[in-house]
Amino acid sequence: MELSETSMGAPGAFGEDQHTLNANDDILRRYEKRWRNTFFADIKPDESADIWAVWESARLQHVTAMLADKRETEDAQQKPVLEGAKDAVLGWLSSNPFLFGPHYMSAMECGLRIPVFFYCLKAIDGLAGAERLRLLTAMYEHAWLVSYGLPSYPSPGSHTIAGAVGLVFAGATFRSTKEGNAWLYAGHGLLEQELDHQILPDGGPAGQSLDYHRFVLDLYWLAVDFLEKNGVADCSAWRPRLMEGEKFLKAFEDASGNLPSIGDSNNGHAVARGVHPRRNGDDFIETRPCVTFPESGYTVIRGTDGLLLTFDHGPLGMAPLFHHSHADALSITLSVAGEQLLGDPGTYRYNGAPEWRRHFRGTKAHSTVMIDDKDQAVQETGFIWSHPYRSTLIRVSDDDGNPYVEATHDGYERLSEPVTHRRVVDFCSDSLFLIKDSFSGKGLHKFELNFHLHPDAALIWKDKYSVIRKGAVELSITLLGGKQFRAACGETTLPFGWYSPEYGVKVQSPVLSCQVYGTPDQVSFVTAVSLGRSTLEIDVLEEIANAQTRLTVKA
Repeated sequence: MELSETSMGAPGAFGEDQHTLNANDDILRRYEKRWRNTFFADIKPDESADIWAVWESARLQHVTAMLADKRETEDAQQKPVLEGAKDAVLGWLSSNPFLFGPHYMSAMECGLRIPVFFYCLKAIDGLAGAERLRLLTAMYEHAWLVSYGLPSYPSPGSHTIAGAVGLVFAGATFRSTKEGNAWLYAGHGLLEQELDHQILPDGGPAGQSLDYHRFVLDLYWLAVDFLEKNGVADCSAWRPRLMEGEKFLKAFEDASGNLPSIGDSNNGHAVARGVHPRRNGDDFIETRPCVTFPESGYTVIRGTDGLLLTFDHGPLGMAPLFHHSHADALSITLSVAGEQLLGDPGTYRYNGAPEWRRHFRGTKAHSTVMIDDKDQAVQETGFIWSHPYRSTLIRVSDDDGNPYVEATHDGYERLSEPVTHRRVVDFCSDSLFLIKDSFSGKGLHKFELNFHLHPDAALIWKDKYSVIRKGAVELSITLLGGKQFRAACGETTLPFGWYSPEYGVKVQSPVLSCQVYGTPDQVSFVTAVSLGRSTLEIDVLEEIANAQTRLTVKA
């Protein structure tokens, strides 16, 4: 297959050895130099550098971006682009001999480099015999390592898919050999096996991460394009499930094309930043005002003025380890007219900052309720959870054009005095909705309700309510029943009030928070959110909330 036959999106402009994560290049290079001559299995990762940032630059995806740029340049300019790509990949191979250094520790990372070697072989004209042999050798070595590394993963996820795609590329290249046929068979088989595991029937991600869902879907589209255009396999049976995945993501896109940051994100790409394989469903537009994804556990509500609200009533993530999941049961995100107002604060880092890792994936960092300062599940390590909760969708309705969603979770039933959390999102009109949190159980507890604002949103305090303003969008928010929010931002003693716009970056961000002590039957929260510049009349809202509650009981 010629590289030009693999349909790609707009290319990104990259310099040689570009790090796309926000990391200090000097720290990364010192780490690489320290371990360069060490057999990969003997390397002991430490906190001197984030290993994910170390690995990311060695995906060589800047080379893929350069090769994609070639297609957009005049003939006279193509030669230096191709020479730069060749020098970059051969230089990396020279500096990182096989099995030595940190870049051979992960089968996923090796799998992601294999397509780069393939693209170089197909796109760079005039490779010397020794250069072509070096690339073929690297592809063979990487595939050999991937074939032994993949079975060691205890919880198949994006690592498995990336490795399987690498095996498909290498297996097809070497399919005249016994090893190549085995790799091709194994890679294709894993992709087929994992399709319905990774992508749930409603199109959502088993791992409860939108960013990794995009990554996995693109890996599948890359494999589909490669296998079909080379006549290796017919992937038509895969397309319906992949299309459901695309429709799922489209449902979460706001008016600016942004996705909420739900679950882990490391800004990874299947091909390269700004470059992606052809996707079916790119032109799909979600128009349903209220859509529920029962298997993945989300309801997405679209309203007037570009309102987009997401309500998470799904499981913790992909068992048994729940690697990239956050303890965010019953959390919401909200954007209006493409402006993100209430949301998930993101990921920040995986390694090297354990207290921040705990915070960003914990319950306190999400727009839901935390009880007794505990997460809804138990963080065993930075990538492993235990005591996963179960969420249950009780009711969803849009019969009268005003959506209503009700769900519970049992994450706090593990407490010595168990508590169940119930949340209702109840639209009273196009411009007003209520968020009702109630509890059942035993004992005296601390209940903490948090709503995390986008860092660019201005928080303006009024007499009995607050105004959140971002761009031309404004909403009012208040607690009913005599309770009041306090504002927090950028607290560091115990991290609180932070937002991570992309991997490796954190900025201060406002949070509206309310803490109440009491028994479950005594404590509840009713939050009123009004869109536009209307002034909230608290007495009127109390009457509306009481009326809505009575209607709910009747239903």
